[in-house]
Amino acid sequence: MREESWSEPDHDGDATREELARLRAEVRQLRARTAGRPLVAQAQGMLRERYALPDAETAFALLQRASQQHNVKLRTLAGAAVSAPRPDGRDALWFPGRARHAEPPLSFEEARGRRVGRGNRSEVLDAVLSQALAVVGTDMGNVQIADRAEGGLRIERHTGHTVDFVDFFAHVGEDGTACALAARNVAQVTVQDVATHPVFAEDARSAILEAGSRACHSVPLTTASGTCVGMVSAHLEDPAEELTPAQIKALTVVGAEAGEWLSWYDRTVVLDALEHLHTLGRAHGGSRVSRR
Repeated sequence: MREESWSEPDHDGDATREELARLRAEVRQLRARTAGRPLVAQAQGMLRERYALPDAETAFALLQRASQQHNVKLRTLAGAAVSAPRPDGRDALWFPGRARHAEPPLSFEEARGRRVGRGNRSEVLDAVLSQALAVVGTDMGNVQIADRAEGGLRIERHTGHTVDFVDFFAHVGEDGTACALAARNVAQVTVQDVATHPVFAEDARSAILEAGSRACHSVPLTTASGTCVGMVSAHLEDPAEELTPAQIKALTVVGAEAGEWLSWYDRTVVLDALEHLHTLGRAHGGSRVSRR
């Protein structure tokens, strides 16, 4: 009978790994807190000047109230506020005469099953990701949204990815990844083997492989005019074959319907939030307001 060897538990190694994990968690939290700060600060300055607000705290409080009232992310609202045309100070409305349209329907199975609607962006993005993964046949993927302020794409939903993957690809530019290529060409991109495909910058390739992905398929979320407003990507653990025509068609439906929905959301829910912000600014000019 062979005698099994015994070694002292590597407590120092365990402690080092735990400390590294703790530090990584702190870095992620710091990034999350600071990601939108420059944009929010820019919106605060704009609001103070426009409505004669007494301080930055008041400007933040008004942004916060409009964000919560319409369930629009603070960073999204801040970006829209600084990029939208300046309202006419004499008008009670920021967007007088704005045409309103009904919320576009989503026909794919995951959207029907979740009963998405009522402008719930989080539910829609979850349904888009779940549908894409079901079509491709995997449980690893992410949804990115076009970043108007910085360009490129920013992850908003993900599942099955490692923490390091999400950290590395939190924001991607216009080159070096499959999703960037799909956004640039406004066309679906299949990578059958990440290890050999020329689309990837080497650091991106290494990050994907280390995260356990060997193949991926990226689908642009597009408006009727052909603008890419986001991306859904499905990742697989092993090299993959090209998708079937039926799979590509199903993903095309997801991309088109989700893109139209996101465009409607920006033109309706986000503008409603801006209109509410304008009302708050006009009402509280010169007075202090505390954040909630």
